[in-house]
Amino acid sequence: MRIAIATGGYHKPGETFVNRHIEHLFGGDTVVIANKLNGSNPHGRPAIRRSRKGFGAVDLWQQPLASVMGKWRYGATSVPYGQTRRALEAFLRAERVQAILCEFGPEAVALAPVANAMGLPIFTYFRGYDASKDLRKPRNVTALRQTMPRLAGVFAVSQFLLDNLARHGISHPHSQVIPSGVATGRFLPGDKRPGSFLAVGRLIDKKAPDITLRAFLAGAAAHPHAMLDIVGDGPMLEPLRAMVATAGMGGRVTLHGALPHEQVREMLARAQVFVQHSLTDAKGNTEGLPTVIQEALSAGCIVLSTRHAGIPEAVVEGETGYLVEERDEAGFAALIRGVLDGSLPTEGMAGRARTLAVERFDNGRLLALLEERLLALMPASR
Repeated sequence: MRIAIATGGYHKPGETFVNRHIEHLFGGDTVVIANKLNGSNPHGRPAIRRSRKGFGAVDLWQQPLASVMGKWRYGATSVPYGQTRRALEAFLRAERVQAILCEFGPEAVALAPVANAMGLPIFTYFRGYDASKDLRKPRNVTALRQTMPRLAGVFAVSQFLLDNLARHGISHPHSQVIPSGVATGRFLPGDKRPGSFLAVGRLIDKKAPDITLRAFLAGAAAHPHAMLDIVGDGPMLEPLRAMVATAGMGGRVTLHGALPHEQVREMLARAQVFVQHSLTDAKGNTEGLPTVIQEALSAGCIVLSTRHAGIPEAVVEGETGYLVEERDEAGFAALIRGVLDGSLPTEGMAGRARTLAVERFDNGRLLALLEERLLALMPASR
């Protein structure tokens, strides 16, 4: 089946889940619709920009009326119109697209009216912000409610996201949880170094790297062999560096900044413990189910994290890791201390983490499941 993958920006190297679908879904028989084209197309797929920007003066002149009509008919002002829409429809026909898979909720809101008008089944994936932070704005809730009946099916990376949507009156009879998944054949356990802790992710509020760092400084104070590597870039990088310097822990805590994915894979293979104190930030933004936690489990890491979003759906407490409540810094420090002094049972956890990842998060299996579900939800006439 030839399918269009709709996303916000293309190409984004960090969006491994989107790029995997573009490259591999239905044998790579895909095209791309993006709100913004970033000038790079490493997968070599036909691509088109769906936003009105970059088109002619007539579209710009029609914009106010089109926005009003879009909001009235669909609850959204982002629906393509005029020259933009005609170009998009021509692209979909020329490429013989049979269905559209939107990687985020806002893409479905914008494209569902176009797909419906063309008789194309359209699906969407919810991955995090689109089923949490975005729902704080009533207009987004209204738009998603009006979009649901236009969709052939809905997917989410965690049950938490589907439940959160339902709490806002947004649901679909054909909804299913399919995590993004990871390449379990590549994220393999290596020679684990005792006392090695690793954190990976954007250094932003919802990842709470400051809590992770302070908890490590407290929990590992009496264990000089313990080391923490923090991988990622973001607005909290310099404050974290200052914190490490003030604590005099530069020899035990390393802030690497952003690193290539291959290097992160190697670090996960060697790390004994993966730490991530995810939480709901002040803007209401949450995780879905962090891909890096799935990668850590696949690499045989003990995972210390929080009871947040879809994380408890991946980390089985006492079996593959341990969790604390969001913002429980003292509790997080106690987990780190417990791993180091042996008071927290960890025997066999690495093996169980690996087994769970292979059984539940292997992206080959999940890709096949997604294809199966998409085909099952396609109208019989197609």
